[in-house]
Amino acid sequence: MKKQLFFLLVTTLLLCSCGTDSVKADMIITNANIWIGNTKSPKAEAMAIKADTILAIGFLDDIQKYKGSSTEVKDVGGKFIAPGFIDTHVHLLMGGNSLLSVQLRDASTKQEFIDRISEFAKKIKSGQWIVEGNWDHTLWGGELPNKDWIDEFTGDNPVAIYRMDGHMILANSAALKIAGIDENSPDVENGEIVKNPDGTPSGILKSEAMYLVLNKIPKLTDSEKEEALSAAQDYLVSQGVTTVHDVDSLGGYEILDKMNSNKQLKVRVYAADPLKYWKTVAKDTKDSKWLKNGLMKGFVDGSLGSHTAAFDEPYSDKQDDKGLFIVDVDSLGSWISNADKKQLQITVHAIGDRANSTILNLYDGVVQNNGKNDRRLRIEHAQHLNVEDINRFFKLDVITSMQPYHAIDDGRWAEELIGHQRIKTTYAFKSLLDANTTLVFSSDWPVAPASPLYGIYAAVTRRTLDDNNPDGWVPEQKINVEQALAAYTKDAAYSSFDEDIKGTLEPGKLADFVILNENIFQIDATTIKDVKVLETYVGGKKMYNNDLDTNR
Repeated sequence: MKKQLFFLLVTTLLLCSCGTDSVKADMIITNANIWIGNTKSPKAEAMAIKADTILAIGFLDDIQKYKGSSTEVKDVGGKFIAPGFIDTHVHLLMGGNSLLSVQLRDASTKQEFIDRISEFAKKIKSGQWIVEGNWDHTLWGGELPNKDWIDEFTGDNPVAIYRMDGHMILANSAALKIAGIDENSPDVENGEIVKNPDGTPSGILKSEAMYLVLNKIPKLTDSEKEEALSAAQDYLVSQGVTTVHDVDSLGGYEILDKMNSNKQLKVRVYAADPLKYWKTVAKDTKDSKWLKNGLMKGFVDGSLGSHTAAFDEPYSDKQDDKGLFIVDVDSLGSWISNADKKQLQITVHAIGDRANSTILNLYDGVVQNNGKNDRRLRIEHAQHLNVEDINRFFKLDVITSMQPYHAIDDGRWAEELIGHQRIKTTYAFKSLLDANTTLVFSSDWPVAPASPLYGIYAAVTRRTLDDNNPDGWVPEQKINVEQALAAYTKDAAYSSFDEDIKGTLEPGKLADFVILNENIFQIDATTIKDVKVLETYVGGKKMYNNDLDTNR
């Protein structure tokens, strides 16, 4: 941080300023094993906090000078402390709403899928929509669900439930009727209405076709949004997450702003707006510690599991299919350029190799046409890359915002879709780091659990969820614990222009940190996913502990 002056930099990282001895901490953490996050600095055993900021960090003897008559001293019993985790890609309102809806993410059989929906329908009022869900048909062998599975249980409730990747939904007959979809409905551009052999809709809608139904769902009320966002926050702090980059576009910002004014936020939020609305977005900097915007998110393709990710070559299991672009590339390029001229930060969802190459080309054009600038351009997912594109991320200074949990999930079936050769540069964490690319990690929650510890486990072991790859799926792309931690902390803060106030535990930065029950550097990597979050602090305030004692 440019404003920081450090005393005893190498060994204690103590803040140096006139009259330091007279400043007393509100809280001192002792008997800790602290990973500071700055790889050039030593680890620490104690930390002093004043208000929402780290006052000093280092050896206990040096921290004691900050103890006053009213200072709380917290002995953590040698537990491991890390900077608060930063999840650079969540759907905050959608995730909160999913916590309040039917849970299908781990439904492992067709019957379990049906039963969960049936039971949920019994608990809600007639006419209420059943949404979210986040099902995964690969768990029961790959058969896509059909409206016929659930119609008899949901006649009074329209259903529009997402596949886990968010690029496909299952709608029941009630929802299809509301949307006016029948056997005569034509396909939608950049989308598909999947039909049964007799020509009737199966209920599966892909990409742009989803919105025929999704746009009919009544908008959440402000109170419903606040309930969902509150549930989301409680879940996130329980995972040690202290900051999220919210890529939702469901109208939650205004509610977050209200909650911020009422001091109801428990996590810090960097909110994204749809890239196509670049004209109407102005950065809001009135409280950048808790809530800010200025990130613009676009899309270029869909997802691998729904065959809507765009590739240069056909899918291995469907030789007439290369996926698709879900937007006009010329329009996308114009939006990127114009948003960049407004000094808004740009990020674009890209899954397939053709999609990633296209975005890199567009970014290259922006740099050439708009001049040099500290843009911190991002690509969300960057899942499947051409070998020649890997070095381009560094050359163009493009940040990769990736989801390691997806690697151990997709790794169960991805090779069947894209073949052995293309998986070598799928979730290419190590190759990107070797090319000096800035790599940041996230969950894509509710598509995947918002657990950074599970994400670190996934990046370090690459053991797929089915346990069929004990040595790792594409093991040459494994990274180490410190690299994975940095992707969730220091580098994640950089990806939102926040490296001066968060991401590492240094004097003058926000006191956002998490206490774990194990030192993840010292345990078997295969057990990292089982490590527990004991307490989460945001701005020096405890937002989570085992009995959910929260405050701000």
